Amino acid sequence: MGNKQGTESGRPTPQSHPRSQSSRPQPTSRNNFSFPKMGNANTVKKHVEMAGKTGTCQLAKLNLNEFPAEVEGLAGSLRMLDISENRIPTIPPSISQFTMIKSLQISSNRLSGLPSEIGVLKKLETLNVSDNQLSSLPSTITNLKSLKTLVLSQNQFSIFPTGVYALRALDSIDLSCNRITAVPDGISEIQAIEINLNQNQISVLSEDVADCPRLKVLRLEENCLEKAMITPKILKQSNIALLAIDGNLFPAKDFPHFDGYEEYQERYTATKKKMG
Repeated sequence: MGNKQGTESGRPTPQSHPRSQSSRPQPTSRNNFSFPKMGNANTVKKHVEMAGKTGTCQLAKLNLNEFPAEVEGLAGSLRMLDISENRIPTIPPSISQFTMIKSLQISSNRLSGLPSEIGVLKKLETLNVSDNQLSSLPSTITNLKSLKTLVLSQNQFSIFPTGVYALRALDSIDLSCNRITAVPDGISEIQAIEINLNQNQISVLSEDVADCPRLKVLRLEENCLEKAMITPKILKQSNIALLAIDGNLFPAKDFPHFDGYEEYQERYTATKKKMG
Protein backbone atom coordinates (compact mmCIF):
# COMPACT_ATOMS: atom_id res chain seq x y z
CA MET A 1 0.00 0.00 0.00
CA GLY A 2 2.88 2.41 0.56
CA ASN A 3 5.45 3.71 -1.82
CA LYS A 4 8.29 1.67 -0.27
CA GLN A 5 7.74 -2.03 0.20
CA GLY A 6 9.27 -3.43 3.39
CA THR A 7 9.58 -6.94 4.80
CA GLU A 8 8.80 -8.20 8.26
CA SER A 9 12.22 -9.79 8.62
CA GLY A 10 15.40 -10.50 6.70
CA ARG A 11 19.01 -9.51 6.61
CA PRO A 12 19.90 -6.33 8.47
CA THR A 13 20.35 -3.40 6.16
CA PRO A 14 23.24 -0.96 6.58
CA GLN A 15 22.50 1.81 9.02
CA SER A 16 21.60 4.98 7.23
CA HIS A 17 20.51 8.41 8.18
CA PRO A 18 17.24 10.04 7.13
CA ARG A 19 17.33 11.50 3.69
CA SER A 20 18.63 15.02 3.85
CA GLN A 21 16.25 17.73 2.87
CA SER A 22 17.05 19.44 -0.38
CA SER A 23 18.50 22.89 -0.03
CA ARG A 24 16.43 25.41 -1.88
CA PRO A 25 16.65 29.19 -1.98
CA GLN A 26 13.94 30.95 -0.06
CA PRO A 27 11.29 32.37 -2.37
CA THR A 28 10.90 36.09 -2.58
CA SER A 29 7.60 37.68 -1.70
CA ARG A 30 5.26 37.72 -4.70
CA ASN A 31 1.66 38.35 -5.44
CA ASN A 32 0.03 34.90 -5.37
CA PHE A 33 -2.29 35.86 -8.21
CA SER A 34 0.39 36.84 -10.74
CA PHE A 35 0.21 35.22 -14.14
CA PRO A 36 2.77 32.62 -15.23
CA LYS A 37 5.81 33.96 -17.04
CA MET A 38 6.26 34.23 -20.78
CA GLY A 39 5.49 31.17 -22.90
CA ASN A 40 3.95 29.21 -20.05
CA ALA A 41 0.92 31.51 -20.04
CA ASN A 42 -0.33 29.97 -23.29
CA THR A 43 0.32 26.45 -22.03
CA VAL A 44 -1.59 27.14 -18.82
CA LYS A 45 -4.45 28.65 -20.80
CA LYS A 46 -4.75 25.52 -22.96
CA HIS A 47 -4.72 23.20 -19.94
CA VAL A 48 -7.31 25.31 -18.16
CA GLU A 49 -9.58 25.31 -21.21
CA MET A 50 -9.37 21.51 -21.34
CA ALA A 51 -10.02 21.28 -17.60
CA GLY A 52 -13.24 23.20 -18.12
CA LYS A 53 -14.48 20.17 -20.05
CA THR A 54 -12.92 17.35 -18.01
CA GLY A 55 -12.82 18.66 -14.43
CA THR A 56 -9.14 17.67 -14.28
CA CYS A 57 -6.37 20.27 -14.53
CA GLN A 58 -2.76 19.20 -15.14
CA LEU A 59 -0.26 22.00 -14.59
CA ALA A 60 2.77 20.04 -13.40
CA LYS A 61 6.33 20.79 -14.52
CA LEU A 62 5.60 24.23 -16.02
CA ASN A 63 8.13 26.25 -13.99
CA LEU A 64 5.31 28.22 -12.38
CA ASN A 65 6.45 30.74 -9.77
CA GLU A 66 2.95 31.46 -8.44
CA PHE A 67 -0.36 29.72 -7.98
CA PRO A 68 -1.96 30.07 -11.46
CA ALA A 69 -4.75 32.63 -11.34
CA GLU A 70 -6.54 31.17 -14.35
CA VAL A 71 -7.71 28.05 -12.51
CA GLU A 72 -9.82 30.12 -10.14
CA GLY A 73 -12.42 30.43 -12.88
CA LEU A 74 -12.95 26.67 -12.49
CA ALA A 75 -13.05 26.69 -8.70
CA GLY A 76 -16.67 25.57 -8.47
CA SER A 77 -16.30 22.56 -10.79
CA LEU A 78 -12.69 21.32 -10.67
CA ARG A 79 -12.27 17.82 -9.22
CA MET A 80 -8.50 17.39 -9.61
CA LEU A 81 -5.70 19.94 -9.67
CA ASP A 82 -2.05 18.98 -10.23
CA ILE A 83 0.47 21.80 -9.80
CA SER A 84 3.34 19.58 -8.68
CA GLU A 85 6.98 20.05 -9.68
CA ASN A 86 6.85 23.82 -9.99
CA ARG A 87 8.36 26.61 -7.87
CA ILE A 88 5.23 27.80 -6.08
CA PRO A 89 5.97 29.29 -2.61
CA THR A 90 2.41 29.69 -1.30
CA ILE A 91 -1.13 28.45 -1.80
CA PRO A 92 -3.56 31.41 -1.65
CA PRO A 93 -6.55 31.60 0.71
CA SER A 94 -8.77 31.44 -2.38
CA ILE A 95 -8.14 27.67 -2.41
CA SER A 96 -11.29 27.61 -0.25
CA GLN A 97 -13.31 28.29 -3.42
CA PHE A 98 -12.43 24.85 -4.84
CA THR A 99 -15.31 23.18 -3.05
CA MET A 100 -15.69 20.24 -5.46
CA ILE A 101 -12.04 19.21 -5.52
CA LYS A 102 -11.21 15.60 -4.62
CA SER A 103 -7.50 15.43 -5.46
CA LEU A 104 -4.92 18.15 -4.86
CA GLN A 105 -1.37 17.43 -6.00
CA ILE A 106 1.12 20.09 -4.89
CA SER A 107 4.30 18.07 -4.37
CA SER A 108 7.79 19.32 -5.24
CA ASN A 109 7.23 23.03 -4.81
CA ARG A 110 8.55 25.57 -2.29
CA LEU A 111 5.78 25.53 0.27
CA SER A 112 6.61 26.21 3.92
CA GLY A 113 2.99 25.95 5.01
CA LEU A 114 -0.62 25.46 3.96
CA PRO A 115 -3.36 28.09 4.37
CA SER A 116 -5.99 27.50 7.04
CA GLU A 117 -8.60 27.80 4.28
CA ILE A 118 -7.67 24.33 3.06
CA GLY A 119 -9.93 23.01 5.80
CA VAL A 120 -12.95 24.13 3.78
CA LEU A 121 -12.37 21.42 1.16
CA LYS A 122 -14.88 18.91 2.53
CA LYS A 123 -14.74 16.65 -0.55
CA LEU A 124 -10.95 16.39 -0.70
CA GLU A 125 -9.87 12.74 -0.70
CA THR A 126 -6.20 12.94 -1.72
CA LEU A 127 -3.68 15.58 -0.65
CA ASN A 128 -0.07 15.24 -1.78
CA VAL A 129 2.31 17.85 -0.38
CA SER A 130 5.50 15.77 -0.53
CA ASP A 131 8.91 17.31 -1.21
CA ASN A 132 8.24 20.76 0.20
CA GLN A 133 9.35 22.59 3.37
CA LEU A 134 6.44 21.94 5.72
CA SER A 135 7.06 21.45 9.44
CA SER A 136 3.43 21.57 10.59
CA LEU A 137 -0.17 21.47 9.37
CA PRO A 138 -2.88 24.08 9.94
CA SER A 139 -5.32 23.25 12.74
CA THR A 140 -8.13 23.26 10.18
CA ILE A 141 -6.75 20.02 8.69
CA THR A 142 -9.12 18.30 11.12
CA ASN A 143 -12.06 19.48 8.98
CA LEU A 144 -11.07 17.34 5.98
CA LYS A 145 -13.62 14.63 6.74
CA SER A 146 -13.33 12.93 3.33
CA LEU A 147 -9.52 12.75 3.23
CA LYS A 148 -8.30 9.21 2.57
CA THR A 149 -4.70 9.67 1.43
CA LEU A 150 -2.26 12.20 2.90
CA VAL A 151 1.30 12.36 1.55
CA LEU A 152 3.73 14.47 3.59
CA SER A 153 7.01 12.74 2.78
CA GLN A 154 10.25 14.68 2.24
CA ASN A 155 9.35 17.68 4.35
CA GLN A 156 10.68 19.04 7.65
CA PHE A 157 8.35 17.55 10.26
CA SER A 158 10.11 16.87 13.57
CA ILE A 159 6.90 16.09 15.49
CA PHE A 160 4.17 13.68 14.43
CA PRO A 161 1.22 15.89 13.27
CA THR A 162 -1.45 14.82 15.76
CA GLY A 163 -4.14 16.84 13.96
CA VAL A 164 -4.49 13.90 11.57
CA TYR A 165 -6.08 11.86 14.38
CA ALA A 166 -9.36 13.62 13.62
CA LEU A 167 -9.42 12.43 10.00
CA ARG A 168 -11.97 9.64 10.31
CA ALA A 169 -11.79 8.57 6.63
CA LEU A 170 -7.98 8.42 6.54
CA ASP A 171 -6.60 5.21 5.01
CA SER A 172 -2.95 6.09 4.42
CA ILE A 173 -0.49 8.67 5.70
CA ASP A 174 3.06 8.93 4.37
CA LEU A 175 5.50 10.81 6.61
CA SER A 176 8.66 9.14 5.33
CA CYS A 177 11.88 11.13 4.93
CA ASN A 178 11.20 13.69 7.64
CA ARG A 179 12.86 14.37 11.01
CA ILE A 180 10.30 12.84 13.36
CA THR A 181 11.81 11.47 16.58
CA ALA A 182 8.84 9.78 18.27
CA VAL A 183 5.58 7.97 17.59
CA PRO A 184 3.63 9.64 20.41
CA ASP A 185 1.17 8.49 23.05
CA GLY A 186 -2.33 8.97 21.72
CA ILE A 187 -1.47 7.52 18.31
CA SER A 188 -4.27 5.00 18.95
CA GLU A 189 -6.74 7.67 17.84
CA ILE A 190 -5.55 7.56 14.24
CA GLN A 191 -7.79 5.72 11.77
CA ALA A 192 -5.15 4.95 9.14
CA ILE A 193 -4.69 1.47 7.71
CA GLU A 194 -1.10 2.29 6.73
CA ILE A 195 1.45 4.63 8.31
CA ASN A 196 4.77 5.15 6.55
CA LEU A 197 7.50 6.54 8.82
CA ASN A 198 10.52 5.17 6.97
CA GLN A 199 13.71 7.26 7.07
CA ASN A 200 13.04 9.48 10.06
CA GLN A 201 14.91 9.74 13.38
CA ILE A 202 12.45 7.78 15.52
CA SER A 203 13.81 6.41 18.80
CA VAL A 204 10.49 6.23 20.70
CA LEU A 205 7.57 4.03 19.67
CA SER A 206 4.52 4.35 21.94
CA GLU A 207 2.75 1.13 22.82
CA ASP A 208 -0.46 2.98 21.97
CA VAL A 209 0.24 1.96 18.38
CA ALA A 210 -1.05 -1.47 19.37
CA ASP A 211 -4.49 0.04 19.94
CA CYS A 212 -4.88 1.66 16.52
CA PRO A 213 -8.24 0.24 15.39
CA ARG A 214 -7.51 -0.17 11.66
CA LEU A 215 -3.70 -0.16 11.42
CA LYS A 216 -2.43 -3.04 9.29
CA VAL A 217 0.88 -1.70 7.92
CA LEU A 218 3.47 0.21 9.93
CA ARG A 219 6.69 1.14 8.14
CA LEU A 220 9.60 2.12 10.41
CA GLU A 221 12.62 1.27 8.29
CA GLU A 222 15.84 3.24 8.72
CA ASN A 223 15.13 4.89 12.05
CA CYS A 224 16.83 4.86 15.46
CA LEU A 225 14.76 2.25 17.30
CA GLU A 226 16.25 0.00 19.96
CA LYS A 227 15.05 -3.58 20.26
CA ALA A 228 13.15 -2.75 23.47
CA MET A 229 10.79 -0.44 21.57
CA ILE A 230 9.22 -3.41 19.74
CA THR A 231 7.25 -4.59 22.76
CA PRO A 232 5.24 -7.79 23.26
CA LYS A 233 2.05 -5.72 23.34
CA ILE A 234 2.73 -4.32 19.87
CA LEU A 235 3.45 -7.77 18.47
CA LYS A 236 0.73 -9.70 20.31
CA GLN A 237 -2.21 -7.33 20.71
CA SER A 238 -2.19 -5.08 17.64
CA ASN A 239 -3.79 -5.57 14.23
CA ILE A 240 -0.48 -4.88 12.50
CA ALA A 241 0.16 -7.48 9.81
CA LEU A 242 3.24 -5.86 8.26
CA LEU A 243 5.84 -4.27 10.52
CA ALA A 244 8.80 -3.08 8.47
CA ILE A 245 11.77 -2.47 10.78
CA ASP A 246 14.97 -3.08 8.78
CA GLY A 247 17.75 -0.55 9.30
CA ASN A 248 17.27 0.26 12.99
CA LEU A 249 19.63 -0.17 15.97
CA PHE A 250 19.31 -3.95 16.14
CA PRO A 251 19.90 -6.71 13.59
CA ALA A 252 16.75 -7.55 11.65
CA LYS A 253 17.67 -11.23 11.98
CA ASP A 254 16.82 -10.94 15.70
CA PHE A 255 13.19 -10.07 14.95
CA PRO A 256 11.92 -13.69 14.85
CA HIS A 257 13.19 -14.12 18.43
CA PHE A 258 11.17 -11.21 19.87
CA ASP A 259 8.48 -11.99 22.42
CA GLY A 260 5.22 -11.93 20.46
CA TYR A 261 6.73 -12.61 17.04
CA GLU A 262 4.75 -15.82 16.64
CA GLU A 263 1.42 -14.00 17.02
CA TYR A 264 2.60 -11.29 14.64
CA GLN A 265 3.72 -13.89 12.10
CA GLU A 266 0.27 -15.48 12.15
CA ARG A 267 -1.32 -12.16 11.19
CA TYR A 268 1.32 -11.58 8.51
CA THR A 269 0.77 -15.02 6.97
CA ALA A 270 -3.01 -14.73 7.08
CA THR A 271 -2.86 -11.35 5.33
CA LYS A 272 -0.56 -12.68 2.60
CA LYS A 273 -3.00 -15.53 1.94
CA LYS A 274 -5.92 -13.10 1.63
CA MET A 275 -3.98 -11.03 -0.89
CA GLY A 276 -3.49 -14.13 -3.02
